[in-house]
Amino acid sequence: MWKDRVIGGEIISEYLMEARKLTKEFEVSVGMFKSRAKIRAVDEVSFGIKEGEQIALVGESGCGKSTLGRLLLGLIKPSSGQILYKGRNIWRLSRKEFEEFRRNAQIIPQNPYDALNPTKKLSAALIPQILRHKIAKGRSEARKMALDLLEMVGLSPPEDFIDRYPSRLSGGQMQRVVIARAISVKPQFIVADEAVSMLDASLRVEILDMMHKIGEELKTTFLLITHDLGVARYFAKNGKIAIMYLGDIVEIGETEEIIRNPLHPYTKALLAAIPVPDPKIARERKSIPLKSIDVPSLLKPISGCKFHTRCPYAIEDCEKIKPELRLVGNRWVACHLT
Repeated sequence: MWKDRVIGGEIISEYLMEARKLTKEFEVSVGMFKSRAKIRAVDEVSFGIKEGEQIALVGESGCGKSTLGRLLLGLIKPSSGQILYKGRNIWRLSRKEFEEFRRNAQIIPQNPYDALNPTKKLSAALIPQILRHKIAKGRSEARKMALDLLEMVGLSPPEDFIDRYPSRLSGGQMQRVVIARAISVKPQFIVADEAVSMLDASLRVEILDMMHKIGEELKTTFLLITHDLGVARYFAKNGKIAIMYLGDIVEIGETEEIIRNPLHPYTKALLAAIPVPDPKIARERKSIPLKSIDVPSLLKPISGCKFHTRCPYAIEDCEKIKPELRLVGNRWVACHLT
């Protein structure tokens, strides 16, 4: 999967961000007596994101999507494996280099209500970090940049918004402010963690279009985390989709290829579960007869392919041998049946 080149002793990677055998374990309390147990939220995940790419990471709640996003941003340390930024392990960077990486790697959180301080004006969410990272020379220039950012995210006229408190904004307006804050330091990589899940359906398309436009105009690389394949398809229409299940990435490829011809049984099950407004199409669509609708607990490690307990096509190898991601046509799939 990796295609590094070495020029003059320096590693040149084709990816902006990479995960290599990335693993994250957490200790949790279990049962009445609060015994300690480990769960593996991310399990030896390997994939790369090219500069300027827009990728959607899709999976059910609890599959490890948000943990993977936070690992890529350097917000939490991995238990093992590597996160590479432009070919360099982020946890081996100097303090100054790591601070520069963190400026270049920003997050758009799921809940804008928790992301903004209700006691401070919107100017306080934008201006201080513009000054801290020396994007502007002085406070007056930083304020002008903040106004331009609010204009860019559709809060116009910006003068009417910059001195407001968050309580005077709608949910959609607050999410726009959070996006403005994320791009204020001119990052190269943004993780949007369920960034539209709390918005009304009428606002979702607007926010997705805005993020897509920002990505193209500012050459910013986006990873959108979502449980909704429809949202993923719309946002990453010219990019890629990665499908995640219980800490593993099971399929990665061009968005329309995966939507039209899913290869992994889990991807097929996700697509089959999407409601279709046309009754005729709904009747003709093939359903996937899963063995179980319940997602297995991470407290009980599963041997082999983690989906085999639910997969109707599972064979003996699926129970014993964990499938590796391998190239099938133009995409990567982790399945013994492909």
